[in-house]
Formats: sequence, C-alpha cells, structure tokens
Amino acid sequence: MTTTHLLYLHGFRSSPQSAKARQMAAHVAQHHPGVTFWCPQLPPSPKAAMELVAQGIALWPGAAMAVIGSSLGGFYASWVAQHKGCPSVMLNPAVHPARDLARSIGEQTTWHDPAERFYFQPEYIDELRALDTAGQPPAAPEMAIIAKGDEVLDWREMVARYPQARLVVQEGGEHALASFSDYLPQVTEFLALA
Repeated sequence: MTTTHLLYLHGFRSSPQSAKARQMAAHVAQHHPGVTFWCPQLPPSPKAAMELVAQGIALWPGAAMAVIGSSLGGFYASWVAQHKGCPSVMLNPAVHPARDLARSIGEQTTWHDPAERFYFQPEYIDELRALDTAGQPPAAPEMAIIAKGDEVLDWREMVARYPQARLVVQEGGEHALASFSDYLPQVTEFLALA
C-alpha cells in the first residue's frame, strides 16, 4: 500500500520549524506532491497534543497514512501508529519520557525561539505514562533511525525499545540527527510515499 498521508511529530521544546521537519516537508513537496503532509505545532500537554493529532487525522485513511516522529515525537508516533495501524519512523525516539522529562517540570523555552516560553506541568508526567505503548507488539511496520552519539537519550534504550523495527544505527551523530537528509531515500522507500 502506498502512503498518501504523512504526519510529522516534532520533539520536546521543538516545532514545525525544526531542521528535520522542514527537510521532510520540502522533500515531500518536491518529490511526492500528491502526499498530504501535516506537521502540527504540538502543545506541551501530551494529552492535548494527542487529542489535536487524533482530530487532525480522524478522516485520514489508516491503510494509506504513515507517521514520523523525532525524540518525544517518536514516542508520540508509536502511539499514533498503534491507534491507526499505520507504519512509523522514529528518529532518536524518546522511550522513557515520563522518567526523563520529570526533571523538565517548570518553565521552558523553545529551541527555535528562546523568547517563546511554556510551562511543563507536573501532571504531564502521568499523561505521558498513559500514552506509553512499550510492550505492545507493533500494529504496523516500524523503522527507527538512532544515533549512537545522541547526547540526550541512550541509544541502547532506543534499540531495545524497538526490537521488531528496521533499525538504522548511526555511528556517532547527535540527538538533532543533523545527517537526516542522508536518510530521506530510506525513509521514503520504507514508507512507500505516493
């Protein structure tokens, strides 16, 4: 089945302005103009973020859609894939965000506009726990691109979380996955973009 609808989910403190989101959007526009591409600005609340996404893709064909997520967006992508039964690609995905983001409670700034602030509430940790799909078999094919040099997340935890995924493990690299454009052909082929 070819993918006609593609959802991209950015990470914590990130936005649709992230380098990877923009690269993916440009690649789809140039090489797959028939594909519907959506990269929403996610609110800080995980529950609100997934409600926004669920509303936005409610009418998308589950069999012809796919999701890509980076970091916390990778965690969210696993939830979306489980609920829509669609293929997913995770980029340095957060696998224990309830544990890791517990130290981020309080005021935060966004990467792309340090003047933009938001408050990460304590109750968001329980919202993250409620969205965790670890331990469930994947509902559709998964691919994970993981950098061993990730300075934010442990690459071994990422690999262990996705035992059935097509794993692309990069020597070195970093959390931002600056070489993402190198992987666009593999991502495109894996998702069978229309």
